[in-house]
Amino acid sequence: MSDEEERAYTSGLPGVLGLIDTAISRLEAVILALGVLLMAINTVANVVGRFVFGESIFFSGEINRILIIMITFAGIGYAARHGRHIRMSAIYDALPVGGRKALMIGISFFTSLVMFFLLYYSVLYILDLYSKGRILPALGFPIFIIYIWVPIGFLITGIQYLLTGIKNFRTRDVYLSTSVVDGYKDTETEV
Repeated sequence: MSDEEERAYTSGLPGVLGLIDTAISRLEAVILALGVLLMAINTVANVVGRFVFGESIFFSGEINRILIIMITFAGIGYAARHGRHIRMSAIYDALPVGGRKALMIGISFFTSLVMFFLLYYSVLYILDLYSKGRILPALGFPIFIIYIWVPIGFLITGIQYLLTGIKNFRTRDVYLSTSVVDGYKDTETEV
């Protein structure tokens, strides 16, 4: 997808589901862009503070830790929505269209189940952290808060894969996500 296509993302889902999908996609894009920008600003400010003023920003590492967790788990839903997840497709590509479709349905539903399984265990982990009362040493707020992005990311990704499986089950084409049809673009260019 080009930058223009990503900015103009519209869901391949009908009705209210499409509106929700588009809204979540836009929210993810804002979270990812702001997260990367804030991480860059924080890191540059810390480097400038250390080498120009001789003092690091004492909470810089914790801020970057929070942002990395946020970007990672907001990004998995974004990657699934745009069909940009890692694929090992040698066997998949060798199958006829019907076989690829059946395999994609199975992969989508299985991946959705795995994401919901991980969602469950991430919630248990956060509840465990909450019960222990651990806090971030520099910022001083509870550590469980920074992990809230984990179950949110798994939930959104699980829903995205579930919807992809349903879309493949209901349509004639093979879809990598609810809006990305399977196929390769010709990427060869002459030098």
